[in-house]
Amino acid sequence: MFSILIPSWNNLPYLQLCIDSVRRHSAFDHEIIVHVNEGSDGTLDWVRAQGIRHTWSAGNVGVCIALNDAARLATRDWILFLNDDMFCTPGWDLGFEAAVRALDGSAAYLSSVLIEPTDTGNSNVTAANFGTGPQNFDEAGLLAYTAAMQAADRDGVAVQPMLISRRLWHAVGGYSIEFGPGMSSDDDFLMKLWLVGCRVFRVVGASRIYHFGCKSTGRIRRNRGGREFLMKWGISQRDFLRGYIRRSAEAAPGTLPNVPRAPFKSRVKRVLYALSRYPFEDLEGWDADLPAKLPFLKKPSGATPAQRGGRD
Repeated sequence: MFSILIPSWNNLPYLQLCIDSVRRHSAFDHEIIVHVNEGSDGTLDWVRAQGIRHTWSAGNVGVCIALNDAARLATRDWILFLNDDMFCTPGWDLGFEAAVRALDGSAAYLSSVLIEPTDTGNSNVTAANFGTGPQNFDEAGLLAYTAAMQAADRDGVAVQPMLISRRLWHAVGGYSIEFGPGMSSDDDFLMKLWLVGCRVFRVVGASRIYHFGCKSTGRIRRNRGGREFLMKWGISQRDFLRGYIRRSAEAAPGTLPNVPRAPFKSRVKRVLYALSRYPFEDLEGWDADLPAKLPFLKKPSGATPAQRGGRD
């Protein structure tokens, strides 16, 4: 039913648990597509042995390029972006399927009730500790907890994992690579969805997913996504999320502008940021030689598809 895109960077135990949860707890047949960043921990060998469709890069190219690369292989009408450190609980896709049917063709961004082991103060996330990784994961406890949950749908909220139509994904061009390796790329994606008319941003109460929590971002040099978002769009992430995404839950159709309007404070901050080398300063600090990690740029003659980048 869905094309599930999973970027993974040397995170094999989490990836195995994630895919196992999809296979065991899904009511429908889904297409799983993994982008393997580097894969020196055995990930690349494992996905090939499992016969999982995948793309591959010689190093960590970040979430934006990884998702775009994997999305090329997607054949289903709906695309789900799932982190490799997430665990799907029974009924997760039934909840999404019912939500998709109810949309009646409307453009929408759907996400699950997200459960994390640590309370970070994020009101959009449910805190309940069932382990911080595969080594101490209490699956039985989690399944009992989610089976007893009573969670209603919530509008005006956009979290991960993300489910959108493949048509909408391609209409906005996927994720923007200037946000590499990925900080604030989600909010940039939301802005692009807003500009093409998406007004449904909904957490589906019947879909519950556990998130061990940011097992890759601590290993990278982060881009200053808030600055990059403001420089690109002229409005801060906070003002956009509060003034538009959140308000979409209650605003009457047509009352929110199709093009967001930046308040004075956002415009002033943009002027102050203007002297920086946006976005090249962050891109250079993260990886000054990104092309070297993209095997498809250099295809040896006579090479097999796997040798040309793992596209099975």
